[in-house]
Amino acid sequence: MIKSEPMSVALISPDNNLGRYLDQIKKFPMLTAEDEYNLAKDWLDKNNTKAAHKLVTSHLRLVAKIAMGYRGYGLPVADLIAEGNIGMMHAVKKFDPERGFRLATYAMWWIKAAIQEFVLRSWSQVKIGTTASQKKLFFNLRKIKSKINALDDGDLSPNQVNHIAKSLDVSEDDVISMNRRMLGGDHSLNAQMNKNDGEETEWQDLLTDDRENQETLFEKHEEKTIRSKLMIDALNLLKSREKDIIIKRRLTDNPMTLEDLSQEYKVSRERIRQIENRAFEKLQEAMKLKASEIKLI
Repeated sequence: MIKSEPMSVALISPDNNLGRYLDQIKKFPMLTAEDEYNLAKDWLDKNNTKAAHKLVTSHLRLVAKIAMGYRGYGLPVADLIAEGNIGMMHAVKKFDPERGFRLATYAMWWIKAAIQEFVLRSWSQVKIGTTASQKKLFFNLRKIKSKINALDDGDLSPNQVNHIAKSLDVSEDDVISMNRRMLGGDHSLNAQMNKNDGEETEWQDLLTDDRENQETLFEKHEEKTIRSKLMIDALNLLKSREKDIIIKRRLTDNPMTLEDLSQEYKVSRERIRQIENRAFEKLQEAMKLKASEIKLI
């Protein structure tokens, strides 16, 4: 069972001298997959904080690299790194080495989430927004404005607002409001806004974060990746004709008809149907077997 208690891991701080800090973290060795697994098990099973410390410090360079990507928001890099380190420690607490993926892959979700939350908290006295669409707009608006050569010192033109809204799948009102906020003009929490359905609401009513947490999103992503690999491995167990027919009948956007395949293979449509059904059964059995081996089902 993964520990939920606070992790007491003393880290060197980037507060005093950023350059020296970046030099220091380079001295921590990178871990092999085996070392990482053993340390994670030691922390998970024995609550060994020394093992946890090694896991965290070996990934401080990853935290610094990610944090550097958020320098454009005008916040001290040392603060960004410090927040990312907190995300890294949360990742180590939640990391399960038995899932089969490396800690860095899992941790970057937590690091980015911690840094983004800090940026949003620090950007204004009033939160910019915490819904998924508002966060996406906040962290992508400057980039898109740069691509379309939009001036960064005034309101956007109607065409620019329309382009950005469509690109990010948000409302034009949200684009206008966010742009003005990022230019420095805070508005009241009671300011009226239009939702996507045209209904009016207040800004404060949109501040509820109903997204799934980072761990849930990552688990879903990992499960999808694993199932895709299971599918590929299972397909490779089929005979070439079975594999070709099952792909063309069930795994393409525009599946071929039984008639088309019967002409291609010069057999009856009923024969194609029999091959398809048999191949599908083999595919299901192989995937269930592999999934049970890795405890996916």
